[in-house]
This record gives sequence, structure tokens and C-alpha cells, in this order.
Amino acid sequence: MNNNRTYAGIPSEKATLDKSQIVLITIPYDATSTWGKGADKGPEAFLDASENMELYDIETKTEVYRQGVFLSQLSADYETPDEMVTDVHYIVKNFIHKNKFVTIFGGEHSISIGTIRAFNECFDNLTVLQIDAHADLRAEYDGSPYNHACAMHEANETTNLVQVGIRSMDESERKYINAENVFFAHQMVEDEYWADKALECMTENVFITFDLDGFDPSVLPATGTPEPGGLHWYETLAFLKKVFETKNVVGFDIVELCPGENDNVSSFAAAKLYYKMLSYKFQDKWI
Repeated sequence: MNNNRTYAGIPSEKATLDKSQIVLITIPYDATSTWGKGADKGPEAFLDASENMELYDIETKTEVYRQGVFLSQLSADYETPDEMVTDVHYIVKNFIHKNKFVTIFGGEHSISIGTIRAFNECFDNLTVLQIDAHADLRAEYDGSPYNHACAMHEANETTNLVQVGIRSMDESERKYINAENVFFAHQMVEDEYWADKALECMTENVFITFDLDGFDPSVLPATGTPEPGGLHWYETLAFLKKVFETKNVVGFDIVELCPGENDNVSSFAAAKLYYKMLSYKFQDKWI
């Protein structure tokens, strides 16, 4: 870990905690994934790609890094999933209390459990917008409630969970599904108004958890559990832009990048997605 590293190689004066409006926490954790391993390599690949990315966003005509981005790199060396969730919860909540816009890059999706818990304790009437191929609603898996397959179970119990792009789930998860708040991929294809309907399901305060397998594998193949029939690039950005424009997005995480050898496409797409989401959040505060 390079303690002198800055997000996207931005100047150090834009990367100190006191001068930054944005905090980026990277969590290279991959202890509970059950098929494709490698999410622990995601943060490093994401940071490398970010350093080779143009920092002017054409659509919003902004350079959002000027808002300041403080990079906090966790070692993610945890003995148990419980320890990871507890630590992530504490760290995320601490940065929220510093009045920062907190973002997280994983790591497998189980990191979202502690993250969402922190945001739910800090923001009233929270909606969690999950963009994902998988429902992730199991109460426990492999003997733990903190498995990546359980990433949204607690959020479903304690927040207003809205799920978009779902196309894979276990029969046991059916009893947890809130049908009015779930937008299955096969239904979205036939409904040109799905984005507006999803927005109607959300409260004012929204936390976004973006599992990269929500994308179609043709857009981003390097995930642990890719599923055909996912979202495409510009329809995803159009939806996210509406969310940021009409709701108070209080933070977000991006998870499940599993970079392969000689595959820069997925890492670069993840880097662009992160920067685009920041650009939407701060486009009205352009310096």
C-alpha cells in the first residue's frame, strides 16, 4: 500500500482530508465469494485505471476532483466476516460524521453490510438503491449472515431497498422480495418507464450500492459472477443521472470488480463509472 498515493494522481493539495469534500475508502476484501475470486484485487486495478483517466467530464463540463478527494486505503486483513463488517461500519460512520461525501470501492459485496448500516444510522428514511444481477437476500450463507450472498438482507429489513437489474436469485430468497420495489431485468426490457417507476419507489435520501455485475458482461466482464442480460452503459448513466438530479444521494459504493490479466476494459469502465457518479453529484457545485 502506497500511503502517499492520491486518487487518480490528483495534486496532493486536493487530496488532504481537511480540504476534501469527498472521501474514497478502498476495501480489498474477498473472503466469502463462492465462485470467481479476485475482488480483493479490484481496488488496486480501479486506482491504476483512475490514474490514466481524463479528469474533465464532457457531459457535465466539470472536473469534479477539484472538490477534493481523500483516499483511505484499508488493508482488509480480517480474521472473520463479522470483524470486517464491524470495522467498515465504524470507519464509514466516522467519515460521515466529518461531513464528507463518503464513497467506497470494494472488494466483494459483503462490505456493503457495514457501510449501509452506517449510512442508515446517519440519514433518516434511507433508500438503498441496489444495481445488481443478484438479489443477495439470503439470511445467511455458508453459516454466516455476512456472506456476499447476504449483502442486502439487512438493508431489506431496515431500509427502503429498491433493486434494479436483478436476474439471478435462489428460490429461498423469494420470501424476502418486496415485489413492488424490484425491477427484474427481463421486465425492464419490456418497460420503457422502468426508471421513472424506480424513482417513484425511492425516498429523498438515497444510498447507491452498485455491484458491477449489474452491467451486461459485454460492458464489464470482469466480475466474480457475471450474468447475461444486464444493463448497458448509457442506459445506466441516464438512470443514475436522474437519481442524482431528483434525490439526495448521500453516498455510494461500487463492488465486485475482479480484474483479470490483460483486461483493462473492466477496470477502466469501473473507474469511469465512479468518476461519472461523482460528476453527477457535484455538477451544480462546479468551481
